[in-house]
Amino acid sequence: MSTERLDRLIAALRAQQLDGLALMPDANLRYLSGLTFHPGKRLTLALIPSAGAAPAFVVPALEQGQAQARSQLPMRFFAWADADGPAAALAEAVAAAFGPGASGLTLAVEHTSMRVMELRALENAIPGLRTVDATPILAELRMIKDDQELAAIEQAVRIVELALRHTIDQICVGMTERELSRICTDAIIAAGADGESFENLIASGPNAANPHHNNTDRAFQPGDLIIIDCGARYGGYISDITRTVAIGQPSEEARRIYQLVLQANEAGRAACRPGATGALIDAAARTVIEAGGYGQYFIHRTGHGIGLETHELPNVMAGVDQPFMPGTTFTVEPGIYLPGVTGVRIEDDMVITPEGARTLTTFERELIVLPA
Repeated sequence: MSTERLDRLIAALRAQQLDGLALMPDANLRYLSGLTFHPGKRLTLALIPSAGAAPAFVVPALEQGQAQARSQLPMRFFAWADADGPAAALAEAVAAAFGPGASGLTLAVEHTSMRVMELRALENAIPGLRTVDATPILAELRMIKDDQELAAIEQAVRIVELALRHTIDQICVGMTERELSRICTDAIIAAGADGESFENLIASGPNAANPHHNNTDRAFQPGDLIIIDCGARYGGYISDITRTVAIGQPSEEARRIYQLVLQANEAGRAACRPGATGALIDAAARTVIEAGGYGQYFIHRTGHGIGLETHELPNVMAGVDQPFMPGTTFTVEPGIYLPGVTGVRIEDDMVITPEGARTLTTFERELIVLPA
């Protein structure tokens, strides 16, 4: 990883007249440095000044060795031991990054990641500190994927599709959602993933009416629709796919809503191109379902960005009017959910290309009817 990402970040900070950025151990730190940590109770912060000084990294002493060995970004490390606490190391890092006696700084911080512990530590180390949300700056940097990032996502797609095929092949009447969930998890790891993108979702029969269903011990019954939502993580990047299958012959209404969702998925994907907006793609998919009489049962956005995180910008929904540029990766996942009855979702991963768009997921979309 070159310093190109850091250079773009510093330019963005300067454009907004910010003194710098403080990063938690999370996806943004990995994006810039390649470092991954489990965010624990020990203070760990990267300070990135906009004035051009090298980033300063406050790190627990027990993590210092691996952090220095694995960092793909030139940084100065300020380690602290449990017996001493982090205050002195943080003060040294602030002085190194922003100059001795730094005060009244305006730093971008991650509103969705930073905890009170880190915020209070920064406030104690920098008198008069002001903060702004770093999310828009970092999301803008991460939205367009380079070739290396896209290759990792494509491998994550290949892995999850192999696992999904194996998972569907195991479905039988009497199996429970939790049993199929474990099969899916094992299949994703066996296919070469670093891990799952998220805890997979198996929603059967009336449970399929809940888009964020938690897996249960409900046993599959003849006529059920079964939603399978899963993903693989590879090289830090994720895939995210949903398919809905039937075990035994589904009802006429179930077939009808399946066909509507399939048509909405096709329309949403067809609307993807350079310059298209999240609002435009959402409208293309939503119009199909509304015309079919089920608009009130499509109760979530049409999609979301994917990359280092399962849900990142851009969102594919009304009100998102920023044009999508080549390299933008996101999902298209319309659904219909009939309370107490059943539900359908069909989800694919997309990338905008200079010529149009490419669907990264290739798993068949026509309804699979398994023997009961």
